[in-house]
Amino acid sequence: MRMTIESDPSYPAHWEADVVLRDGGTARIRPITTEDAGRLVSFYEQVSDESKYYRFFAPYPRLSDRDVHRFTHHDYVDRVGLAATIGEEFIGTVRYDRIGPDGRPASAPADEAEVAFLVQDAHQGRGVASALLEHIGAVARERGIRRFAAEVLPANTKMIKVFTDVGYQQKRSFEDGSVHLTLDLEPTAESLAVQRAREQRAEARSVQRLLAPGSVAVVGVSRSGAGVGAAALRNLRDSGFRGHLYAVNEAVTRDLLDGVRAYRTVEAIGAPVDLAVIAVPADRVPDAVAACGEHGVQGLVVLSAGYGDSGPAGLARQRELLRQVRSYGMRLIGPNAYGVINTAPDVELNASLTPAPMPVRGRTGLFTQSGAIGIALLSALLRRGEGLSSFVSAGNRADVSGNDILQYWYEDEATDVALMYLETLGNPRKFTRLARRTAAVKPVVVAKGGRHTPAGHVVPGTRLSEDTVSALLRQAGVIRVDTVTELVDVGLLLASQPLPAGPRIAILGNSESLGVLTYDACLAQGLRPLPPLDLTTAASPEDFRTALAAALSSDDCDAVIVTAIPWVSEHALADDLADALREAVAEAPGKPVAVVHVELAELVRALSATRGPDEEPPAHPAADAALTPAAPAATATTGTPDPDRIPSYPAAERAVKAVAEAVRYGQWRRALADAGQVPEYEDIDEAGAAAQLAGLLADVDDGAVLTLAERDARDLLARYGIRVLPTLPAPSPDAAVRAAAVLGYPVALKTTAPHLRHRADLGGVRLDLTTEAELRRSYEELTDALGKPAELQPVVQPMVPRGVDTVVRSVIDPAAGAVLSFGLAGVASELLGDTAHRLVPATDRDAAALIRSIRAAPLLFGWRGSDPVDTPALEETLLRLSRLVDDHPEVIGVTLEPVVVAVEGVSALSATVRVAHPPARGDLGPRTLPSY
Repeated sequence: MRMTIESDPSYPAHWEADVVLRDGGTARIRPITTEDAGRLVSFYEQVSDESKYYRFFAPYPRLSDRDVHRFTHHDYVDRVGLAATIGEEFIGTVRYDRIGPDGRPASAPADEAEVAFLVQDAHQGRGVASALLEHIGAVARERGIRRFAAEVLPANTKMIKVFTDVGYQQKRSFEDGSVHLTLDLEPTAESLAVQRAREQRAEARSVQRLLAPGSVAVVGVSRSGAGVGAAALRNLRDSGFRGHLYAVNEAVTRDLLDGVRAYRTVEAIGAPVDLAVIAVPADRVPDAVAACGEHGVQGLVVLSAGYGDSGPAGLARQRELLRQVRSYGMRLIGPNAYGVINTAPDVELNASLTPAPMPVRGRTGLFTQSGAIGIALLSALLRRGEGLSSFVSAGNRADVSGNDILQYWYEDEATDVALMYLETLGNPRKFTRLARRTAAVKPVVVAKGGRHTPAGHVVPGTRLSEDTVSALLRQAGVIRVDTVTELVDVGLLLASQPLPAGPRIAILGNSESLGVLTYDACLAQGLRPLPPLDLTTAASPEDFRTALAAALSSDDCDAVIVTAIPWVSEHALADDLADALREAVAEAPGKPVAVVHVELAELVRALSATRGPDEEPPAHPAADAALTPAAPAATATTGTPDPDRIPSYPAAERAVKAVAEAVRYGQWRRALADAGQVPEYEDIDEAGAAAQLAGLLADVDDGAVLTLAERDARDLLARYGIRVLPTLPAPSPDAAVRAAAVLGYPVALKTTAPHLRHRADLGGVRLDLTTEAELRRSYEELTDALGKPAELQPVVQPMVPRGVDTVVRSVIDPAAGAVLSFGLAGVASELLGDTAHRLVPATDRDAAALIRSIRAAPLLFGWRGSDPVDTPALEETLLRLSRLVDDHPEVIGVTLEPVVVAVEGVSALSATVRVAHPPARGDLGPRTLPSY
């Protein structure tokens, strides 16, 4: 049932949401309407007598007509009911009724409500009540309710736990034989942590059900053995899947297809099916989904194309597919997916189009949105000896996304390194939050392709530039690379080597020229290379071992890059050199080692494989070998680091890039131990700012944006300790003189016309005017040179100490949330894009790093003998602005330009503030699945 605003104008459609439950299944939460009477009665009949007793404190076998009317008729303000549904069936309900101080029904401004739940017994323990509490709490806050009151029988320990575990501030008492609970609905750090922990566990579990099924059915297997479905079935069979495998073809006439048990329908299988791989034409997918949903399948991999990748009609078909899948409580990978792989020994799942043999087991997880890129990455990783823990190629990413996979990898002990090729970031704010948490325990390497949304990918728009997105990702600890080649290069190093303790790089090898190239590449990456050690072309493997062991044992370096060029008898020495390098690493472990080689293919193979002393080396594969691994599995299950595997690169720049990214990631990990704090300022007037904003927005329509008048902007910023210089209009010379008399000499005279604003280079500013005569003369010069006063809009300001002109901004991006930005003022910085960014709320460490991360930062710290300016005061301004936009989501944009940073103090000369009604559900809202 889908209610619409057209059928009921009061119906709050924005309260509808899909959620992932504790066990990884999904449900839909929506308001209860007058059309739900039959569903409510059916739901109640399936609830046990005990649960009914806990709900009504007395035997209550059935609902009366009056009860049904009361529970299905709501005004969505003082009386609200929500239902958790799967398909057309209610599995849980929650309602609140606003009450006054006497406990009787009331209307606003009463800010308390009674709340009560009922969950179908078959669905208890799945986290239904917890999800409903999150959503009804968000609804209540939206309607001005600040507290929930609940009466619970002492024996109803499950429901008491739902309330006590939510993280809200609460009071608890025992009255008249029941437990009385009062919950303050204001989000707290604890409630947010609880909500995000539940989100992580649920979403990780939903992915785990897809990657570790006990049974798989392939729907759409041709009898001829041709086609995508037959290929997927063969790959599952030949890769040794440990569970039950079934083939489905509606026209099958024999018991087996390709040696796999075959059935006409999913229903005919007669046994549970955890995962279905669908490979039928797009117009037949809805029937296949319905059959899977009715059979209780937990998840789908849809290989079929013809959806968002095929134009508007396909996009509409894709949205309907997602609605249908979620109506059955399933998760979806695809459509237009390449498939999934899980190399765990108890699973051995290859539900993809990757032919057998399946990739070897390793410690690297790989996620791609593109099937073609997925093939290329698998080939590159396996050709260089790297195994996988899991692989997901999500295609159009209608449901399961990179965010879900990060949730899974975060707690997956089989994954040490996460590699991701992303064409879009559906929810950058959530992605950076999840990536930051994951990167704190394991590297996350991202190659982001496509500066525009590809066909089939429907995501919220973002106004942020690619540079800004990159900066925010790096702030979250993500290793952002530009190409899939770099993705593989960096992944290989991180999967087998320890993190470097610093940027000091030792270089040694048998080629002076290659050593110099490596040295130069290190400098270009901001590393600190030591002078290269030239072992000469006559160096033997033993010479390499001795030099490498010495470098690794030295306290003067943090990583080593070995360079090697061919000997006359390359094949004879490749294995010897690989063994020598491994011996050196074993003697002095703890530092990363990378090898740069020139035309040493056998060395690449030898370094990527672990072999016994008597084992014959495997034949080197052709350069264009598809997905067959180039070497047997290394000690991939031993985790990171792996001293037996040393990554090698055919160019110095590639090796150095990988090492440099590892250095920067290591620095981020160490800095994470002291992430900083969001400071508290005693002079901030948060309540006053809230009241001012409420007044300013009282007559502003939803969706409209208000740019504050200069005085209002100045007053609002002042409540957070940000002082903006007063500015007085000067429409005539006499008005300018009067303004100067009010402000006091010396003054500045400047134009504020849009085409001249912040363009001192055009001559629209006159400074240090100390007398009326100077002011009048400057006014005449301005108008003679640039135009009439009505065009120039001149103003007068008091002078401030000279310093460095900077720009401080904060903007609310629809996808990323609040972003704090900083740069120097002037056309040069704008032209070069020399601006740094941090997510809000910013910590003191964020603010310090922000001002130091622009290329022009030396101008703030005494460039060429100038006096350093007051950067602590600048950091404080950034932190106060961050607090303002974080505390008040109504503030959607602030620009302070210029902010003059003097030797002592800062001065904001002008401010632009834009405000609007905040969205009904903000970042602190209840957890939901995206609905594209």
